[in-house]
Amino acid sequence: MTWFPFGPDGGSARAFAADPHDHKHVYLGTAIGWMYDSHDGGRTWKRLARLGKRDDLVIDNIVVDAAEPNVLYAGTWVLGNTDGAFYISRDAGMTWVESPSMHGQSIRSLSASPSSPKTLVAGTLDGIFRSSDGGQNWKLISPAGSTEIHEVESIAIDPKDSNTIYAGTWHLPWKTTDGGVNWKNIKDGIIDDSDVFSIIVHPKTPSIVYASACSGIYKSDSAGDRFTKVQGIPSSARRTRVLMQDPKHLDTVFAGTTEGLWRSSDAGATWRRTTDPTTIVNDVFVDPENPDHVLLATDYSGVLMSDDGGFSFRSANSGFSSRQITAYAADYINPAKLYIGVINDKDSGGVFASANGGLTWDQLSSGLNGLDVLALVQAPDGTIIAGTSHGIFRLQGAVWVPSGMIVGNAATKPATTPVRAVAGAAKTRRPTRPVMARPSRPSRVLDAPASSMVRSGNMLYATTSLGILQSNDSGTTWRITSLTSDDFRYSGAAPGGNVVVAGLHRIAFLNPSTQQWTEASVPAGLAQITSIGVDDKGRLWAGGREGVFRSNTGTSWQGLPELHVADVNSIFYDGAGKRMLISANSSTTLTYAVNLADDHIAFWDTGWHLRFVRPVGDHLIGATLYDGIVVQPRMVESAVR
Repeated sequence: MTWFPFGPDGGSARAFAADPHDHKHVYLGTAIGWMYDSHDGGRTWKRLARLGKRDDLVIDNIVVDAAEPNVLYAGTWVLGNTDGAFYISRDAGMTWVESPSMHGQSIRSLSASPSSPKTLVAGTLDGIFRSSDGGQNWKLISPAGSTEIHEVESIAIDPKDSNTIYAGTWHLPWKTTDGGVNWKNIKDGIIDDSDVFSIIVHPKTPSIVYASACSGIYKSDSAGDRFTKVQGIPSSARRTRVLMQDPKHLDTVFAGTTEGLWRSSDAGATWRRTTDPTTIVNDVFVDPENPDHVLLATDYSGVLMSDDGGFSFRSANSGFSSRQITAYAADYINPAKLYIGVINDKDSGGVFASANGGLTWDQLSSGLNGLDVLALVQAPDGTIIAGTSHGIFRLQGAVWVPSGMIVGNAATKPATTPVRAVAGAAKTRRPTRPVMARPSRPSRVLDAPASSMVRSGNMLYATTSLGILQSNDSGTTWRITSLTSDDFRYSGAAPGGNVVVAGLHRIAFLNPSTQQWTEASVPAGLAQITSIGVDDKGRLWAGGREGVFRSNTGTSWQGLPELHVADVNSIFYDGAGKRMLISANSSTTLTYAVNLADDHIAFWDTGWHLRFVRPVGDHLIGATLYDGIVVQPRMVESAVR
């Protein structure tokens, strides 16, 4: 049994598709390979399947077969490279099979012919492909090796003639009336070198064609022979990612842009923005039976819903989670009270809090101004501290306030460097010069990333680009320690004043009795350090691609023979369980625990690739790479009972 996902709800959503026989059945594609669906018009969502069993597929195009609604088609691409694929499902999205003939194609657009549902046309980085058998076989119908018809971002098919196809590229639109034998550039009236994001053809009057581009929205009354630029949408919002008509009121047109949703009720003559300008719209769904019901797929905010024709919206993300969690803190007094931090979600992200061990979450981000949250820790006075992409914040009530005031240098002793380990053995070398603290500087507020934070006793430590910061007043003010290098990005702590910090190729630990930072050797078996930890005995733990290593003194390291794990991304000391919790980005979905009394190793198959795992009472929760929090099944059962 895999661990169960529990949000926090929201994140980035990419594309919709509707079941033609059930207007309340809607599919949703994501940027991380997951397909969701809803049977109540988008009010609640459930996960169906992860296409290709990978987390980097962007599902921007979903088509439901009009003749067989259990048959779905999905075109995918991968951010940052030219990979992608075409997938077919024959069980309403529960399982998917890749079409071999489109393997590796970065599919940016996909459309089915309204008059011939098994006829599909896909736009890729290489050109335009057509299938006449429901995606089983494909044929390139644009000129092979064309320097013009490639990078095809949008496809539209004439509702009455499947041989008439419109294609929008990253530079201009094209048209064929003979199924791709001949192509004509239809740029008259369109600003040169316009990226054409979306094309729609009027379902009853095919001579009316709308096209959206980086240079604005265009309308043609002559089947693309001549376009006229639509006025009324400001140039700052001209990157219109999607156009959509109200199926019952065809003069009502929606334009989803990078600065909100715009609505026209007079066929594009005038426009009105109906969302916040910060909303980035990726797709629009208009219920064919109830056009007052409108859904938006957005960056950061997930799914937004309207029941008044698109004039006002509210969140509709129940069951949908696409969050990158990078930070975690638990309340020392109430272990069921948790805090997590996310990245890449702007004002829709920040920090989320749970009062029931991670089963439900509430956003708690006022004052963070959309910053990425990289670290969380609870201070000795109970205050929650957040390390962000631009400084440190303290939670006061329900509002975060800047709290990275650096008042001088910490009174820690200089760092020294011990002998280093080579191939697992100690090797003597000439002692290095102690690293002395910099002279005190005037107070200033930290405006730099705080990549990790830990608490040890009454002290807080933060890794920043200025070096290691230390606070003895619950994060109100900070001082720079003798470790002024920006190499350090990871940290760990355990009772007794044990603190360790690390970068990719560097480790230092704080001697609890002398309060002196000492630089440790780096495990010879690790090419790079990706995680660090320390246990209550003061032993150092380091992880990386090659596995986990442990050191008693920081001078020599040994592997754990029974712990077979690669691509380690988190090592955490669990004080209550007297164990080290370890997770990895490996091909498996296992997470591990090493009992500190006897080195006994336990493991769980979570069903997910995790960033880290943490204890909540006698249970565990994990942070997935892109899908929010997952909870150990026993914890869910306990909560239900």
